[in-house]
Amino acid sequence: MGTRAEWLSALAAFEAAARHQNFAHAGEELHLTASAVSHHVRKLESRLGLPLFQRHARGVALTASGRQLADAASSSLADIEDVLRGLKASSGDADLVRIATLHSFSCAWLMPRLPRFTALHPNVRLSFETGFALARFDDSGPDLAVRHGAGQWPGTQATPLLEERLFPVAAPSMAEGIASVDEVARLPLVSDNARQGWPDWFREAQVRGVTPDERLRFTDSTGALEAAATGLGAVLAREHIVAPYLDSGRLVRLPGPAVRARWAYYVVVPTHRRLRPSARAFVDWLVDEARRAVP
Repeated sequence: MGTRAEWLSALAAFEAAARHQNFAHAGEELHLTASAVSHHVRKLESRLGLPLFQRHARGVALTASGRQLADAASSSLADIEDVLRGLKASSGDADLVRIATLHSFSCAWLMPRLPRFTALHPNVRLSFETGFALARFDDSGPDLAVRHGAGQWPGTQATPLLEERLFPVAAPSMAEGIASVDEVARLPLVSDNARQGWPDWFREAQVRGVTPDERLRFTDSTGALEAAATGLGAVLAREHIVAPYLDSGRLVRLPGPAVRARWAYYVVVPTHRRLRPSARAFVDWLVDEARRAVP
């Protein structure tokens, strides 16, 4: 089949399509259109003289020959990428681990635990990127991410870290004298942009006939917790994120149930490349710390 360059570009497109089982998702990873990926795959099939995918209305599925080639291509391309990353790491990045995560998670849960990691791995350097946008695991992207969601993101392997419960909290001055969920409903309320919020909690608490007074909204849980600690209102808190505030006494729990959150925290790594030893050490440590945090 022509030159090695043609083989490599076609194999790279095929390997991504085989991994995602979707030409559009493969194209997003490779910065190509879905039709360009399909063209590469068809050219490869034409040169080999056999089908690599079964095409149907809902997508594509590998044939037996396609699975055999996909396994070989994935292993070979991963080996090449390992070598390339190793060469790049030799210039000074070998022990740098880039982590994408949420500001609230890094400040409230991760930061108090980091001294244990740095004591175990004094030569590993950590770089944190916080924000709401999902990290792209391309060559310039992070090694891993901690995400809050349902646990399914294309092209990644997600390992559960922490499940959450939601319950109301407020500054001690505001919580004084509050003895029932109906009284909680009459407080000024603070919220964040989470999909699960006060309406869900009031429904679980069986509070009816009260219109919640949501006065302040923040994009991040940290801002909402800080506003509540200042005395601006009650906030529906996530148990792991609010823990430092409860421990310090800046916030106290209010009456009412703890509602199980629909989403959880996951550590997420890309499936198209292997983790370097320093990144693997951080992932293993993170999973172990999360296991210790659960009673």
